[in-house]
Amino acid sequence: MTVLPSSDRKYRRSPPRSPLLPQKLDDDQSFDAHGSGFDGASTSGAVFNLSTTIVGAGIMGLPAAVNQLGLIPGLLTIMFVSMLTESSIDMILRFSRASKSKTYSGVATNAFGGAGSNILQACIVINNLGMLVVYMIIIGDVLSGTSVDGFHHGGVIEEWFGQHWWTTRSALLLFTTFFVFAPLISFKRVDSLRYTSALSVALAVVFVAITAGVVIVKLMEGKIGMPRLMPKLVNQASFWKLFTTVPVVVTAYICHHNILPIENELKDPTQMKSIVRKSLTLCTSVYIATSFFGVVLFGDHTMDDVLANFDGDLGIPYSSLLDDLVRVSYGLHLMLVFPIVFFSLRLNIDGLLFPYAIPIAFDNKRFFSVTIALMGFILMGASFVPSIWDAFQFTGATAAVCVGFIFPAAITLRMID
Repeated sequence: MTVLPSSDRKYRRSPPRSPLLPQKLDDDQSFDAHGSGFDGASTSGAVFNLSTTIVGAGIMGLPAAVNQLGLIPGLLTIMFVSMLTESSIDMILRFSRASKSKTYSGVATNAFGGAGSNILQACIVINNLGMLVVYMIIIGDVLSGTSVDGFHHGGVIEEWFGQHWWTTRSALLLFTTFFVFAPLISFKRVDSLRYTSALSVALAVVFVAITAGVVIVKLMEGKIGMPRLMPKLVNQASFWKLFTTVPVVVTAYICHHNILPIENELKDPTQMKSIVRKSLTLCTSVYIATSFFGVVLFGDHTMDDVLANFDGDLGIPYSSLLDDLVRVSYGLHLMLVFPIVFFSLRLNIDGLLFPYAIPIAFDNKRFFSVTIALMGFILMGASFVPSIWDAFQFTGATAAVCVGFIFPAAITLRMID
């Protein structure tokens, strides 16, 4: 069994625990002993996995946030948060190497002891649980529809096949859980998801391409007016409402919990900074394009979840087909994002509940017990959260900002002190 470096071990009160993840490095003989033949993840696979971690449901709330801020301040805010994200990730990478820690919580342990590690893991669990509940809600909306203020917005499966017991929300979510999520969340290495991650990024690009195409066609026909470039401030309440957009933008960039798991599996860990830069560039480009075309297309009618805007006539030929393509592509995208966010959630909840046990990847009984319990909780949570905007604001203003910015800055201040 792998032994923790002394910097991670000095805070343990009982026998030292191995790293939470199997490593590709020389101290990972136990994983290779299983005959996996794994010799390290590729750079391209890491870029897709990190990009998939970033581009989740947050992209759907960005057009509404940019519309609230105004097109120019909104797009500048997206770029600014991207730069902040790169800086905070650099802090985590730098001090993980200095302390020889293989997990984000291990870096926090070196800086603040066991209590700091537990708080960080709790924040990651809250953030990831919130995001996965949001994913489940959106997937349910896409497949079976949703009712708002007495009006029912139909889902694609319901529209295609009519109303049956197997097209209800609960039946479709259970089907998705057993036949899509269950196989994908059973992988014990994040690199095993590289192909599904690449597909999920491609599906996000499809969404952007369709939106851009609709905007271009309507511009050529003269059916689109000038978008609002600056925020609309009519009173003090409208000014304070601008700040509700900050958690949405922050949530869209939270990927810090998967940085070290991805780095640990690389053939060449020195490439991690380049991987982070490429991923952030790709995701920021997708975010800017989605926000720009979404605001230009829908203007002040942009909904909190822009996907809901693709539920009617877009004012161009084949509107119904394009609506379905947008919703299906994004629903599939979220299904493929789900397992990579779940990977980090399971890792950190295990660290909180079983701090001195062997790594969860080597204990099948614990691995599947934790997995089943978490999936059950997520399914129940999706039934009680009133809207995705509420979830974005809660997680973005609390756990997400702690994971993404407060902890990296606090660790830096503590380690250089």
